[in-house]
Amino acid sequence: MELLIKGSTELNKMFMALQRTATGLRHDFGEVENLQQSLRGARDFVNKAAARIEDSILSDLLLVRPSAGLLTPNVSRPSSSRDEFVLALSGAANFVRANPHFAISLALRSDDETKIALVYSPIDERLYYAEQGRGAFAFSAYHSARVRVSNISDPADMTIAYNTIGNRTMIGDVRRSGCPALDLAWVAAGKLDGFVSEPLDYAEIAAGELLVNEAGGKIQMTDELVATNGKFEL
Repeated sequence: MELLIKGSTELNKMFMALQRTATGLRHDFGEVENLQQSLRGARDFVNKAAARIEDSILSDLLLVRPSAGLLTPNVSRPSSSRDEFVLALSGAANFVRANPHFAISLALRSDDETKIALVYSPIDERLYYAEQGRGAFAFSAYHSARVRVSNISDPADMTIAYNTIGNRTMIGDVRRSGCPALDLAWVAAGKLDGFVSEPLDYAEIAAGELLVNEAGGKIQMTDELVATNGKFEL
């Protein structure tokens, strides 16, 4: 097998599965742009598109690890082994409004640890990926580059993404993108210095968790999800 990206054969097979699924998503995105006069219709369409992601990618993933289970926000299929694929469409509300800032989040977990993580933006065809112990990378236009968290520690210079409506005091240059998977990938890549969110479905953040850790950042999931470059506390 010819490897598309730097990493294991399993990682590359998962990426190829994402690419095939993304082709259909790009077509769906073109369709949803024509549904903006009816948000209910657009939401129904996107919900069906998210379900199609699960159906279309599952057969490909079973070729990677046939006995693995599957966890999505809507489906939990038990595993006959210690392996599990974790899959989600992150930023679905953006998709509904024909906003291209959404991504497919895909992780492979074994023995309750995330081993492989991919966050793929299908519209700009940009991938963030990591393997446990091997670092985090960005891939675009057939080129992989290692990514690391930022070194910024001065609050006046920080850019922080928030996905919360609570009473938390916000610091830095505040962002709210609506796509937690990409927010975590951007913390890993140094495009953001931190990300704060109310609790999220684990399927949406499993891949981002490994990306942040492999890029040298810190992530905590208690009453809130807090990811930073490790140079300050949020």
